Amino acid sequence: MSSTLRATLTHFLEQCKNMRELKQIHTHIIKSPFLLEQDQSFLNTRLLFFCALSDSGSQTYAAGVFRVIKNPNLYLYNIMIRAYASIKANAFDEPASFRSLELYKQMVGDGIRPDCLTFPFLVKECAARIDGGNGRSVHGQVVKYGFRKDLFVQNSLTNMYSVFGCLICARKVFDEMTERDVVSWNSMIKGYLRSGDLDEAIEVFREMKKRSVFSWNSIITGCVQGGRAREALDFFHEMQVVEGVRPDKITISSVLAACAHLGAVDHGTWVHGYLRRSGVESDVVIGTALVDMYGKCGCVEKAYEVFMEMPKNDTLAWTAMISVFALHGFGNEAFDLFEKMEAAGVEPNHVTFVGLLSACAHSGLVEKGRWCFDVMRRVYLIEPQLYHYACMVDILSRAGLIEEAERLIRSMPMKPDVYVWGALLGGCQIHGQVEIGEMAAHRLIDMEPLNHAFYINLCDIYAKTGRFNDVKTVKSLMKERGIKKEVAGCSMIEVDGVVLEFSVRGSPDIVLNEVSWVFSQLNNEA
Repeated sequence: MSSTLRATLTHFLEQCKNMRELKQIHTHIIKSPFLLEQDQSFLNTRLLFFCALSDSGSQTYAAGVFRVIKNPNLYLYNIMIRAYASIKANAFDEPASFRSLELYKQMVGDGIRPDCLTFPFLVKECAARIDGGNGRSVHGQVVKYGFRKDLFVQNSLTNMYSVFGCLICARKVFDEMTERDVVSWNSMIKGYLRSGDLDEAIEVFREMKKRSVFSWNSIITGCVQGGRAREALDFFHEMQVVEGVRPDKITISSVLAACAHLGAVDHGTWVHGYLRRSGVESDVVIGTALVDMYGKCGCVEKAYEVFMEMPKNDTLAWTAMISVFALHGFGNEAFDLFEKMEAAGVEPNHVTFVGLLSACAHSGLVEKGRWCFDVMRRVYLIEPQLYHYACMVDILSRAGLIEEAERLIRSMPMKPDVYVWGALLGGCQIHGQVEIGEMAAHRLIDMEPLNHAFYINLCDIYAKTGRFNDVKTVKSLMKERGIKKEVAGCSMIEVDGVVLEFSVRGSPDIVLNEVSWVFSQLNNEA
């Protein structure tokens, strides 16, 4: 009778969909006179697992069930430790509310020895809380109970120290591992990328013998975010041709971002074609990345075509298309699209208004810029940030409304940054406003005294108004401070799918030879 009832209730637990059903099953377990003690214990364990770890469960109810279980074993403790570790720490939680660690201490106090499943959950919560003190304490417990060579425990420790930014500790754990899997390597790569050490991340990546798509995604995304877009494309090519790893949506998004950065439209078009051929789902994220890529490569019509083909457009997609119009000076088109966005019931965000204000700056739409700045606050309750003020100052400055731009800066509730003063300085250069331009330049020089651009801009303002003695003074100041134009001028062009960079510091020899030959032919014809 007991075994039959146990099988029936086990089946009900497996089919359970919500807490109402579970409470009914729990009542049967408690009230039934036909269940043996070991069967009741087994069912309580299954019930606790559902309560604590299922999306349809209740951790409060699980805690109540756990409290009434006499002499819980290691398996039950691990369930509850895992459940508590899965709860996102509240910003207002006190350190004392570290319930998984409290339960661990209770377990050890009860004489129950932890196993390799206990520690990864504790370490995970320490990482989530950025709790270095308890993290090191848990590491000490790992050593004490002899799990220094356990792969899963060591992986969790490597990740924890990486999250803390303690790469020396993470690398020490990593180097001491007698066995490593792809998770071990990925944790180390992510740690270096998180700390901004792209070269070290690439070095670890190169040491890997077996790489997952996650490994490739990490390094490609790291290169894009680190401003090394050409390397990102090289890695993408290697990923497919050398190792035959199938890219996923994250890979595609990162590669499209690299193409956008380089203006490599041939690469971007190939990726777009690959999406269609491979059957990789083109969701709103990839669609938005395509719009951004085509826009930054100068293909406005193609960007709009992709945008219109997207089955669903969210705020980011609308904003991306508005920004494309803004970038290329299509101010009226940007505002027409904004009207359609409003009609579609999509709420704009602060970036949307950056796009609209940029459109006004590039198209000379001063009145629309004023309207936009007002609507943002009054209708959408978005308080202008520094970048909004920088755009508005840019609009006014480009239009020659220098004094109004200066008044706007004076009224800002926050301290103006280099972009705000830079926008004012740019307008002064265009319109020959020496006095305000001089003031803006000195503000910028005070903020970034080693930035050569501000000195050169000031020289330009002086030169345009014939104040050559002041030009000499600024240049003398630059010499005195040891300031030189350090950023070499460069340009990039895509030829037959290959991105080539030309710089005063040097360019590919083969290409330079071809360019020299063309110049030579042109001279002969002249």
